[in-house]
Amino acid sequence: MLAAGILAIVRVPFLDHPRPVAFAHRGGAAHAPENSWTAFEHAIKLGYAYLETDARATSDGKLVAFHDRTLDRVTEASGPINARPYREVAALRVSGTEPIPLIEDLLGAWPDVRFNIDLKDVPGISLLPEVLRRTGAWDRVCVTSFSGNRLRTARGLLDRPVCMAASPTAMAGVRCNVGTSARWPQIRLLAGFLARALGLDVHVWTINDRAEMARFLDLGADGIMTDDIETLRDVLIERGQWHPRVGSGTP
Repeated sequence: MLAAGILAIVRVPFLDHPRPVAFAHRGGAAHAPENSWTAFEHAIKLGYAYLETDARATSDGKLVAFHDRTLDRVTEASGPINARPYREVAALRVSGTEPIPLIEDLLGAWPDVRFNIDLKDVPGISLLPEVLRRTGAWDRVCVTSFSGNRLRTARGLLDRPVCMAASPTAMAGVRCNVGTSARWPQIRLLAGFLARALGLDVHVWTINDRAEMARFLDLGADGIMTDDIETLRDVLIERGQWHPRVGSGTP
């Protein structure tokens, strides 16, 4: 389990949705192969308004939805994904059945859906601005990364305001203000909610346990990312906190 404060202090269109926000982590990897069309489509059918995915570059400059540096864990191939051109990547299958989507195609498939995009490599950073220009998706993405350097580079290249995560360095500063009397997991939790008090939205991830979902919601989390999108949806419905996409037809 990880918990972190993310997003901007200034209100941005990406955040103009009732709280708490439900995120389908890697599309909802508990129900379909991660970052696959099948996973994202299942989340959309359930009514999810927010999807989370990862972005990596191919050798010829295409931005694809893929988490790992190498292909080994989830495909039949091996080696770094960014060593292959898109034509080869497009022929691969995640879990033997699922093609690897282009980020641009995902953004274009559902123009009303918002995406948390985790930049996983340096080559992908320079590709993102043009993808956002072609899709007009500036207001419905949040750019995130566990690398402060990648976030700074992306911020310098984006020529329009975009929702962005707080850097790990910024969150470390918040943790320092919490103190060291608590155990480390408690420090992370306290730091996140101190960030919320400072005006940051706090999203927690990856929460796949029903009791943990309820715990963070009770604490006032602004959003939860989960692989188990069916359980999170059920929990939020039970609490009267489920806010599906407008027009999704879900309860």
